[in-house]
Amino acid sequence: MSRIGKKPVEIPSGVEVKISDDNVITVKGPLGELSQPVSKLIKMEVKDNELVFTRGGDDRAEREQHGLARALVHNMVEGVSKGFTKKLVMTGVGYKAEKKGNQLVMSLGYSHPVIMDDPEGIKTEAPDATTILVKGIDKNLVGNYAANIRAWRAPEPYKGKGIRYDNEVIRRKEGKTGK
Repeated sequence: MSRIGKKPVEIPSGVEVKISDDNVITVKGPLGELSQPVSKLIKMEVKDNELVFTRGGDDRAEREQHGLARALVHNMVEGVSKGFTKKLVMTGVGYKAEKKGNQLVMSLGYSHPVIMDDPEGIKTEAPDATTILVKGIDKNLVGNYAANIRAWRAPEPYKGKGIRYDNEVIRRKEGKTGK
């Protein structure tokens, strides 16, 4: 039995869960609405403010989908109730970010500024010149957009310059040593 799959998902107050006949789950909360198709091998039911996932058998495909379905739905419930945030930190001389409308404008040492439009469902903020916050209700979209921003200047190991996640530790290398 999947350790993750057998845990029920608690449904907080203000969050509404609907399960359709074709196993599409829709979660509606104060921050928005998300829907996700779930494998037909997994049975879902709501029991006193908890969503329980069960599987019919014990073959490999059902075991794989059991924990996955629970994790996806848990992230949806958490997203529509609290939301997700990724914090990025810029390190380097002249590296800075600012918001202009729904665009993120970054100076990253190129000959031109890097301009990124916020995708639908994602909001970015630049509280100061070297910090970027990516916020949204879909964990996958938030993580993917943060990774796209980081990819413009991934941190390098010698000086530590670049864009890194707030909790990321950069393993530093020693430079050349001369005689």
